[in-house]
Amino acid sequence: MLNAYLHGSREPGTDALLRLAAAAGFDLQLVERQPPVDQRRASKILVQVLELAEALPYRPRAELDYPPLRDRLVAGVVAE
Repeated sequence: MLNAYLHGSREPGTDALLRLAAAAGFDLQLVERQPPVDQRRASKILVQVLELAEALPYRPRAELDYPPLRDRLVAGVVAE
C-alpha cells in the first residue's frame, strides 16, 4: 500500500495519513493558518490597479488584414 502512495497511484485518506505519520514518529495536528497575503492590503492594491486600468486610454483594435489563426487552422491552411 505504501508503494502505491509513493508512486502516486493512490492517495491516503486522513486516517491512513495519521497512521503513516505515527508509524514514522510524527504527530499531525491541525492548527489555524494565517493566509500568506494580507487580504486588506491586497484588496486596496487591486482597487488601485483597476482604477488605473480604467483611467488609461482605450483604443479598439483595427480589423485584421489576414484571417485569424483559428480560421486558418480550421481550414487547414497552416503550413507544417
